[in-house]
Amino acid sequence: MKIPGNMQSMMKQAQQMQQKLQEEIAAIRVEASAGGGMVSVKMDGQKNVLGVRIDPEVAGDVEMLQDMMMAAFNEAAKKVDEEAQGKMGGMLGGMGLPPGMF
Repeated sequence: MKIPGNMQSMMKQAQQMQQKLQEEIAAIRVEASAGGGMVSVKMDGQKNVLGVRIDPEVAGDVEMLQDMMMAAFNEAAKKVDEEAQGKMGGMLGGMGLPPGMF
């Protein structure tokens, strides 16, 4: 089955936009902290942890440290999702799709 030229062009453009979006998401870098900055986490767009910083004062209280680590990781993941969603919305908005479609 032969696809009309303009449809083929649109599909190629969509593939290029998807690749560009994936590259932009991969480039995302966020940092989140918990416990007033006593624990901080750096994360990339694929939610890989790039770094963790723990204030030595909190290292002695294991339960509190665990809670702060979990909060920092969850906040970092939320920030990645928000930035990725913003990039997708901006890119898809240029395609003239109806609002709420993605």
